[in-house]
Amino acid sequence: MELKTKYQYTYFIYPYVIKESKYIKYILKLLKDENCKLRIFKKDKDLDIYSYFSPRARNYMFNSFNLSKTKLAKLQELPLDTKAAILAKNNCNIFEYTVKKDIQGSTSEKNGIFFKIPKIEIICFNTGICFLCIKTNIEESDKFADLLNFNYKFRDINQEYSNMNNYDNIRVQSDCFSDVKYFKEFIQNLTGSNLESMKLDIDTERFLTYSYVCIDQESWNNNNEFDKIKDNYIKFLNILPSDNSVNFSRDEMKIISKWKYAKLGVTKQGVTLFSSSCDINNYTVFPQEFQEQYLYTYILAMYTKIYLKKINLEFREGTRIKKTRKEFIKFTQDLWINEVTSEDTGSIFYQYLREVLELYPLYFDTKNKYDVLYKELNIEKNTRINITIAILLIITLCVNGLIIISLLK
Repeated sequence: MELKTKYQYTYFIYPYVIKESKYIKYILKLLKDENCKLRIFKKDKDLDIYSYFSPRARNYMFNSFNLSKTKLAKLQELPLDTKAAILAKNNCNIFEYTVKKDIQGSTSEKNGIFFKIPKIEIICFNTGICFLCIKTNIEESDKFADLLNFNYKFRDINQEYSNMNNYDNIRVQSDCFSDVKYFKEFIQNLTGSNLESMKLDIDTERFLTYSYVCIDQESWNNNNEFDKIKDNYIKFLNILPSDNSVNFSRDEMKIISKWKYAKLGVTKQGVTLFSSSCDINNYTVFPQEFQEQYLYTYILAMYTKIYLKKINLEFREGTRIKKTRKEFIKFTQDLWINEVTSEDTGSIFYQYLREVLELYPLYFDTKNKYDVLYKELNIEKNTRINITIAILLIITLCVNGLIIISLLK
C-alpha cells in the first residue's frame, strides 16, 4: 500500500551570523524592508506560547510579551534608526517576512513536486546569531514518497552546484522562484555575507529540516501497526529519499513515543513529527503546537549550540576576554541553568535536543576555557598588585632613608 499524507509542512532553517558591530544596521535593514514586519507577541493571541515557556525563557525570546499597549504604540512611532537601536538591545527579535508571488514569474509547466512558501520568519538574537525559517507546503500531491524526496532535495538547494530543476531525478518547482539561482539570491539578500558563519563552522549549504506529516489512517491504525511502515518513518526522520535502503541504529536518533499515533524524532540534521490521522489531534492541535512552541524550543537549542561555539572561539583567540567572560556568565544565568519549559513533552524534547546536539560537552569545554582564563587573569592581577606594592615599598624605603640621612646631618 502506497503511503498517503493527509497534512504536511516542512520548515527549512538556515542559521547565519551577523557581526555584532553591524547588528543594529542589520535590524535597521529589516525594518526598512517593506516585506518585513516585526512580530509582536501578545498574551491573548499567543497564549499557548506564553503558557508553554518558562518566565525566563519567555523573557529571553519574546520580549514583546512584557510591553504594554502604550509602550508598543510609542515604539511604532519612533524613527527607524532609534527603533533599531532599541530593538537591538533585546535578547531576541522575531520578524515575519512576506514573499512576493511570482518574483521571477510562476512556473507554467508543473511536471514535478510543486510547493508553496506560506510563511517565513527571521529570528535574530543580539549576539548576531540569526535563523531564517522558511515554511513550505507541497501542493497537488498526497504521496508520502514526494514528501521524502522534496525534503531530501530542498535541504541542499543552497549548495553552490545545486540545480532546482534537475537533481537526483527529483524536480522541485515553486510559484515564487522560477529558478534556484533566484532562491539563492533571495537568501543572500536577507542574510548577507557568510564569513562570520564560516568562522563558527556553520554549514551554509545545507538547511536544517523541521518537518511535520500526518499520514492517512489507512496505513497506521488498530489493524495496521507502526512496524509495517517503520522503514518509511526512518527515511523521514533521517531526511532520506524514498528509494533509500540504508539502515540506521536507534543510537543515532532520539524518539518521543508517548502518543499512540505520533512520534517526535530528533537527529543532528533536524526534527520531525510523524503521525496518523487516526487521532484527530494530529491534524488539528499538533500542527500548530509543532510550528510554534516546539519550533522555538528547537531554535533555542540551536542558538545555544552556535553561541557556545562563538564564545569558545573568542576564548581560544583571546579576544575581548573581559566582555566575553561577562557574556558567558549572563548566558549561564539566563538560559543554561534554567528550564525552558515545565510542560512534560517539551521538557523531554529539550533534553533530547541537548543530548543530540552535544550541548553538554560543548558547554563544559567552554567553561573549562573560562576557568583557565579566570585563573590567568587573577594571577596577572595579583602579580600587578604585588609589583605595585613592591615599588611602593622601595619608594617608601628610599624616602625614609633620605629622611634619616638628612636628620643625621
